[in-house]
Amino acid sequence: MLTELTRVKRRLDHFPIREYQNIAPNNIGYDKSKKFYFATEKFKPIFTSKDSSEYLSQLRLFSANIIKREESFLGTLPSFDITPNPIRSVNPEILRKILKAIREKMSLEIEYQSMSRDNPIWRRIAPHTLAYDGHRWHVHGYCFTRKSFRDFLFARILHAEDFQPVEIDPTADTEWNNFLNIKIGPHPDLTDSQRRIIESDYGMVNGSVTIKVRSALYFYFEKQFRLDKECEARPAKEQQIILLNRDKIEENRALFKRN
Repeated sequence: MLTELTRVKRRLDHFPIREYQNIAPNNIGYDKSKKFYFATEKFKPIFTSKDSSEYLSQLRLFSANIIKREESFLGTLPSFDITPNPIRSVNPEILRKILKAIREKMSLEIEYQSMSRDNPIWRRIAPHTLAYDGHRWHVHGYCFTRKSFRDFLFARILHAEDFQPVEIDPTADTEWNNFLNIKIGPHPDLTDSQRRIIESDYGMVNGSVTIKVRSALYFYFEKQFRLDKECEARPAKEQQIILLNRDKIEENRALFKRN
């Protein structure tokens, strides 16, 4: 209620309170003696979603200093805190060069330190998009060294230089342009009561939920939710969810990589 009324108050210059009362006549009342509006028992939001994710997302953005208090619709804030993540740095000069290459459809040379090599090497890439895996920013594009579309962590790009025009078509990046329907469900060894709470936690219906993920980002999704085969061997209380359509996912990923 507080978030809805706060949003209404902040719209008063362009959205008079009387219009709100016309739209939602049962939502608010007015106390003449105290001179304030209040939410009635019949209150139903029209500006804010019934989904709690909108409110909680605003808390996260406010906590991370991404938005200011006056930019949010939050009313009275509860006491809260969020587990911090280490800051993963992105060199602003490299970011600017990557954005220039994407914007102007250019390739450029990058000095890249992969974890599969002892030392960094120079390679030419034609970037076409950025991606965030929940912890780190990546650039996705064509690698002329590997002759395929690849993913590169910004933090591992040491230098970037030598722009050149390029004729790489981003629509040819089938892993990026195709999606996988990831079907997850509760671990079968959980009790009935435990399965019900996991189903509720993940918004599952009839024991499963399907999440749409780009094939190029599946590796990070799998890692974040520990959906690989090795993790499935963990005890059910530690690995509460499992991948239900692994064969189909692997079949589609192989198909997208070949194309």
